Parts: sequence; C-alpha cells; structure tokens
Amino acid sequence: MSQQAATPEESIEEKNEGACPVVEAVEEIGSQWRLVILHDLQEGEKRFNELKRSTGASSRTLSRVLDDLEDVELVDRRVEEQPIATYYSLTEKGEALCPVMDTLEDWADEWVEPGN
Repeated sequence: MSQQAATPEESIEEKNEGACPVVEAVEEIGSQWRLVILHDLQEGEKRFNELKRSTGASSRTLSRVLDDLEDVELVDRRVEEQPIATYYSLTEKGEALCPVMDTLEDWADEWVEPGN
C-alpha cells in the first residue's frame, strides 16, 4: 500500500475538473457589461448608438466590450457604407446563449433580492 499522496495542487485540480467548463464559460461571457450587451442584443440587431442608449454604457466601454464579444465570436459587426452605420447582432454562438440567459433570469427572479 505505497500509494503516493496527491500534492495539494493536484488535489484541487482534480476536485475542480468538473467545474472547469463552467468557469471557462463564465470567463468568456461573465463581465457585467458583456451580459448587459448580450441580453440587449437578444432583441435583434442594433446600431452602436442604440446599444449605447439602451445599455447606458459609455462609448469607450461599449466599444471595448463589443470588440471583446467579437473576439470570442458571440457578436457580429456589420458596416453599411451609405449612410455610414455599424450594426451589431448575436452570432449563432451568441444566440445559443439565449436560453441560458432566460434560465438565469428566471433563477434571479426567484432567488436574488433586488439591490443585492
């Protein structure tokens, strides 16, 4: 019975192995502004200024977060030349999050007190 004891690091990794996909998903979509924008785009394609008004984000924050969401392929950007306008919409990957967002909203309605 000479089993080698797991190091603390290995033991933690093994314990968290099942949570890794959840943690990775939350890291990809989990900032407050990312969630606000993804939720807002569930209604359909919007122009930059429409998103700015509906989310309350500053231009700088909105631009940065939209770029981040594009990088992880959750949001698509479409540019029109005449008149010049930029439109944002959910990609297929982003749309696949809609049921998850709806479920989180239902959970929050039941379990999260307003203001917490």
